[in-house]
Amino acid sequence: MFFQQVINGLTLGCVYAIIALGYTMVYGILGLINFAHGEIYMLGAYLSIIFLAFFTAAGITSYSIVLSLALSLVLAVLFCSAYGFTIEKAAYKPLRNAPRLSPLISAIGVSIFLQNFVMTTQGATDMVFPYKFTLSTIKLFDLRVTHLQLLIIGISFMLMAGLYLFVKFSRSGRAMRASAQDAVMASLVGINVDRVISITFIIGAGLAAVAGMMIAAYYGLVNYYIGYIAGIKAFTAAVLGGIGNIPGAMIGGLILGLVESLGSAYISSEYKDAYAFGILIIILMIKPSGLLGRSTDDKV
Repeated sequence: MFFQQVINGLTLGCVYAIIALGYTMVYGILGLINFAHGEIYMLGAYLSIIFLAFFTAAGITSYSIVLSLALSLVLAVLFCSAYGFTIEKAAYKPLRNAPRLSPLISAIGVSIFLQNFVMTTQGATDMVFPYKFTLSTIKLFDLRVTHLQLLIIGISFMLMAGLYLFVKFSRSGRAMRASAQDAVMASLVGINVDRVISITFIIGAGLAAVAGMMIAAYYGLVNYYIGYIAGIKAFTAAVLGGIGNIPGAMIGGLILGLVESLGSAYISSEYKDAYAFGILIIILMIKPSGLLGRSTDDKV
């Protein structure tokens, strides 16, 4: 029972971690909480379903379901990355030098707009994922792990490792770290900070799209409101690990998923949303900057 809930928690925690990376990267560079990021995740879920339904109608699914899923994922990532890029240029860049409260209000406005846009165009009812994964499992004693859970965990860890290596060793990653440390000084030494910010939004939106498709496949249905709930939890994961710290967001997401799964199993599933915020309060009382965060004088 315990190890089964650990697997379930890891699966959910991986999704939280992938979404949290978008929050923490944007905050690390801009000091901005992008509250519209959860809606990008929601768009990724919807777009993956729409594209997969199109490929099913076109007969590609009957030829190769793997090809259909891969194409749906790629297109969802491309569209969501374009959304992320556009949101940054339209809603955040004009407020770059405004008081910090202004871009925060803009982010909330974009979040509400995207929610209502999807509700208006796709309807308020749940949308069903058009392909049902077989429930084949790998059994080890009382532990049962589905192939879909393994796929979600595997893809998530590859994405997290890939992002860490990209930020650590690539030229663009070094520019991101320099901009996060001091954007003014980075621009003085020739780094195009605006380009770095755009890359950050594009990467974060692409990761959110992957998380959206994974959660759509895992639960089998989505609605226009899932971005708000997942966004709040992913933001909690980012703060838990240390906002602005990429490994911290990964760890925070995994901890959040495990706490939610174990709490639901051993205490009550009715309070599963409360467990996440409870563990956040406890850790922040002990370490206000988060698990891997550094103390700062700036207000979040």
